Amino acid sequence: MSKGFIFACLGYFLWGILPLYWKIIQEVPAFQIMCHRIVWSVVFLLLIHAIKGNFSWLKKAFQNKKVLLTFLTSALLLSANWFTYIWSVNNGRTIEASLGYFINPLFMVILGVIFLKERPDKWSWFAIGLAAVGIVYTITIYGSVPWVAFVLVGSFGTYGLLRKTAALNSLQGLTLETILMLIPALVFLIYFEINGTGAFGHLTFGKNVLLAMAGIATSVPLLFFAYGARRIQYTTTGILQYIAPTFQFIIGLLIFKEEFTTNRLIGFSFVWLALIIYTVNNVRKRRRSL
Repeated sequence: MSKGFIFACLGYFLWGILPLYWKIIQEVPAFQIMCHRIVWSVVFLLLIHAIKGNFSWLKKAFQNKKVLLTFLTSALLLSANWFTYIWSVNNGRTIEASLGYFINPLFMVILGVIFLKERPDKWSWFAIGLAAVGIVYTITIYGSVPWVAFVLVGSFGTYGLLRKTAALNSLQGLTLETILMLIPALVFLIYFEINGTGAFGHLTFGKNVLLAMAGIATSVPLLFFAYGARRIQYTTTGILQYIAPTFQFIIGLLIFKEEFTTNRLIGFSFVWLALIIYTVNNVRKRRRSL
């Protein structure tokens, strides 16, 4: 088993168990957690760059209007994704959040068709159709749209599309995104503190520490993934990406005891079958191309 495979698995595993982290500090409003996540991520990421002794890329990024606009847009998408995900976990909708990340690979195919002029084969379209049936079934049965899943897949999928063609690598990109979000996050945290609703410093010692470590909880999985992804095949990465939503689903079902009815299982089963078909098809294409 290669070192790259292990680190990629660790990255997805840590992303998968993040709901446990947010649940421990669920007394803090989701928006405040998101603001702390931004602030402490900047601190942690800048520390990493200081250790590496490389800040030249940051000066060049701020001098390039196109790069700044791209990463300002991706930063807004990332903020929406972070807030929705934290809110969903702390409001008993972790299973619905996992649905968003399950369907994300199929959503990326659609984005590729629209924006990158890619041409999926018939099996990819069949998988997308199956997932669509599952979602329509869920909406029909419950009479409501799984908006958490849609916001998560929409924000993360579009974010991935922007980052696919962006000029910076994963670590640099996340650093720039959090820097661009830093001032608004600090302004909100100061406002919360002034009006008496701020959480940091007013919790137990352990929860204050966890809130401050939100930056590490955010950045470490990304660093593990970035290290591993460069050392394993793209197809392997595509399969491993299901680790995170699988753990999210298991945590929501078995630990948080969220409702999961037979009808919901049927809807999810369409999506899972679609993912199996999509993954097997991609693996076969990859092998034929070697």
